[in-house]
Amino acid sequence: MQAGKPILYSYFRSSCSWRVRIALALKSIDFETVPINLIKDGGQQFSEEFQALNPMKQVPALKIDGITIAQSNLSVLKQVGQENQLTWAQKAIRPGFNALEQVLWSTAGKYCVGDEVSMADLCLVPQVANAERFKVDLTPYPTISRINKTLMALEAFQVSHPCRQPDTPPELRA
Repeated sequence: MQAGKPILYSYFRSSCSWRVRIALALKSIDFETVPINLIKDGGQQFSEEFQALNPMKQVPALKIDGITIAQSNLSVLKQVGQENQLTWAQKAIRPGFNALEQVLWSTAGKYCVGDEVSMADLCLVPQVANAERFKVDLTPYPTISRINKTLMALEAFQVSHPCRQPDTPPELRA
């Protein structure tokens, strides 16, 4: 591993990891990805090696200059249980999108807040992907859909997409 180069411990489908990948791409920060499979072997985040790096046992973990920053939300889906994930996710996403769509009526330009990419945009794209994954009807959210389409045309959002990550399974690659 190259000295001084940031290392992102990531899972291809993690929306939290995706936000970090977008931010790094927008800032043109070259980084190395170390895939941490959250499913294989009972979850590689529980390995002793990864726990030494991040005692929270979550991705993403971004190591820069010897400092590790970590955050995630997969633990919520595990608590809900596989059989309830679709219903729970739809119930969780819809109210947020209802509120966001109304807020965007007054804040949106080309993006969520005017014509410059902001943190709101970094959060929007992965959440729209979650909505699509969990079969949320996006028809009631034309502003969200328009902004998402505009953002997905940007290189930073394309290269950071889960389907283009080194740990993406072949059947999910673009």
